[in-house]
Amino acid sequence: MNLDSLQHLPNGKKIYFASDFHLGAPDAEQSLIREKKIIRWLDSIADDAHAILLLGDIFDFWFEYKTVVPRGYVRFLGKLAELQDRGIHILLFTGNHDMWMFDFFPKELNIPVIKAQPISLQINGIKMMIGHGDGLGPGDKKYKFLKKIFANPFCQWCFERLHPNLGIGIATRWSQGSRLQNADFDEQFLGEDEWIFAYCKEIEAENHHDYYLFGHRHLPLNLKINENARYYNLGEWFKHCLYGEFDGKRLELKNFESETQLITN
Repeated sequence: MNLDSLQHLPNGKKIYFASDFHLGAPDAEQSLIREKKIIRWLDSIADDAHAILLLGDIFDFWFEYKTVVPRGYVRFLGKLAELQDRGIHILLFTGNHDMWMFDFFPKELNIPVIKAQPISLQINGIKMMIGHGDGLGPGDKKYKFLKKIFANPFCQWCFERLHPNLGIGIATRWSQGSRLQNADFDEQFLGEDEWIFAYCKEIEAENHHDYYLFGHRHLPLNLKINENARYYNLGEWFKHCLYGEFDGKRLELKNFESETQLITN
């Protein structure tokens, strides 16, 4: 998919955004319930979707060996293939839990993968900055150090030498432990100290965007940066089940089978 195809939204069509499905967590049974809900959401938007952008941590853990990918998620992967075949543009961003996406999605599903940094898009004249959100803004130095290790090609090569049963088992336990360790923090709204919010304000001071849209923070946020710019966070799909809907003029966050209230300023 060429990102230029998103610059002009056809009449009656919309662009949808979601993040932090964390498929695979906390166990196969609960993940399957959430996976089926996500598929219901995808079915509900399919008729008017021009594009669907998934902003990272779609999987609680993902690593691609040359001939092996993590087991499961067949309903979700099949639905993505179906929507892509219907001509709906799909774009995947990596998150901190699934940064090890390589060529599986582009080769098998014809779905591009955006790694690491946020991107700027201009759609119908509306400018947006979009990404997962991990490692942005001040603070979180421990994670930023770990991210450099995890993103290092040599470290990835070393991990690939492990048998998948061992490698995926170790990484899955690490991922689950990280999420549980940060569970309390994920529920706290930090106000002006929200790291991604601070990052958005820094960018806005140099380069205006109408909307900043991220995941990573497991809080549903709608924060005013200035009179002409807002920061939205999509939360997660364990309980919030939010998605973004852009109709060519306005970006809104909406609930799917939930009653989440946005944190606003």
